[in-house]
Amino acid sequence: MTSADVRSLTVGVFGGTGAQGKGLAYRWAKAGVKVVIGSRDAARAEAAAEELAQATGGDVTGADNASCAETADIVLVAVPWDAHAKTLEPLRETLAGKIVIDCVNPLGFDKQGPFALAVEEGSAAQQAAALLPESRVTAAFHHVSAVLLADPEVAEVDIDVLVLGDDREATDTVRALADLVPGMRGVFGGRLRNAGQVEAFTANLIAINKRYKAHAGIRITDV
Repeated sequence: MTSADVRSLTVGVFGGTGAQGKGLAYRWAKAGVKVVIGSRDAARAEAAAEELAQATGGDVTGADNASCAETADIVLVAVPWDAHAKTLEPLRETLAGKIVIDCVNPLGFDKQGPFALAVEEGSAAQQAAALLPESRVTAAFHHVSAVLLADPEVAEVDIDVLVLGDDREATDTVRALADLVPGMRGVFGGRLRNAGQVEAFTANLIAINKRYKAHAGIRITDV
């Protein structure tokens, strides 16, 4: 799927009132994509959507997660890890046949800093696939700085986005969605079973950013 084709889709963002979801929604709205902000609280979603619409001049609306799932062609899951399963479980039927992008990082924090949490299914993305067996689940956007996404002074977000999944057409669509953001490039990163180490690597990036006072991402060479 081309970038032009992706612009014809409606993208829903679960957790669109949080930093990561809102930041990606901002960039997609600026790129001309129709965005629906989803939240457990429809009023919060509508307030965030109005703010984004004013900031981007784009088509952004807000709704509760169930309505967001129904309206959207493709959905980004950007909720906290502890809300992951309970957000997706009731939406199994609504999300059937749709592309779901999971960007959730199951991390814990202690006095030594961030660390990856063990997930029974292997990763957040694999848990999503188990909960949504009829959806086309992918994993992507784990390593993108929410600070950079939200900053209107940052014209280009300098990063490669690893896109994982077992459905080639779905991963190609998500890669095209990444390519809509100036500076960003979607790169196929393997099967969904390999999402665990991608999610876990976020802990390393947080440590890098803390040490170097940066908003580091990744670039894949020779591709």
